[in-house]
Amino acid sequence: MYNPKFKDSMASKPHTDDVYRPKRIPKNPIKFKLQLNDEQKDAKKHILENTITLLGGGAGSGKTLLACNVALDGLLRRQYDKIIITRPTVSKEEIGFLPGDLREKMDPWVQPIYQNFFQLYDKVKIEKLIEDDKIEIVPVSFMRGRTFLDSMIIVDEAQNVTHEQMEMITSRIGLRSKMMICGDAHQTDLKKKSDSGFKFLYSAARRIKNLEAITLKTNHRNEIVEDLLNYYNEAVDRGVSITTSGSYIYNGTK
Repeated sequence: MYNPKFKDSMASKPHTDDVYRPKRIPKNPIKFKLQLNDEQKDAKKHILENTITLLGGGAGSGKTLLACNVALDGLLRRQYDKIIITRPTVSKEEIGFLPGDLREKMDPWVQPIYQNFFQLYDKVKIEKLIEDDKIEIVPVSFMRGRTFLDSMIIVDEAQNVTHEQMEMITSRIGLRSKMMICGDAHQTDLKKKSDSGFKFLYSAARRIKNLEAITLKTNHRNEIVEDLLNYYNEAVDRGVSITTSGSYIYNGTK
């Protein structure tokens, strides 16, 4: 006999587990703890319009903070599946001798990026994204052979990336992905500054479609930083270098 009370118990109910739950795209802007200035907001617009963007600027110009803002905004709004972070580490990328797993080995080099994430958003939530591999650390030497789909890729300290490495890194970008390459040509630590692939690619931006080069000029640190950087950069432009003992050399003569 038909029992009407049994009808509701037999009716199909929507699934509530993670497999069937659709992605919810936030309707409102992501609320960051630290806001971008006008220069950074304008740069962000250009980043979103291009596939690869090179972010140049002196120390304290907010390059990495801007890159973290754009990447985190896209991840939290479900525009990308994950954030990929890479940067050069020790000579020839030899990190195998360091203790710990890959994340622990890279930790000293990616701490500045983590700190930018923590400045922008809730630290506990950022750590959960890292734990869930939504934010993935990939050393430069581990990039080869990878293709990054639906990802936002941050290349930090790119002035220390060689030409060969830069070609390899930029060719990893897959469909529905973007890449931000942050660097400062004045802070190149390579033995030969001409080996830096950052400055070379920066100069190619005008000739390659969907490749943009932006220079940030506003100093976000103590005002003395800008004066110090100008002093050192002017000295380099005059051909002055400083020895390990602290003495000055001008045109090869002390």
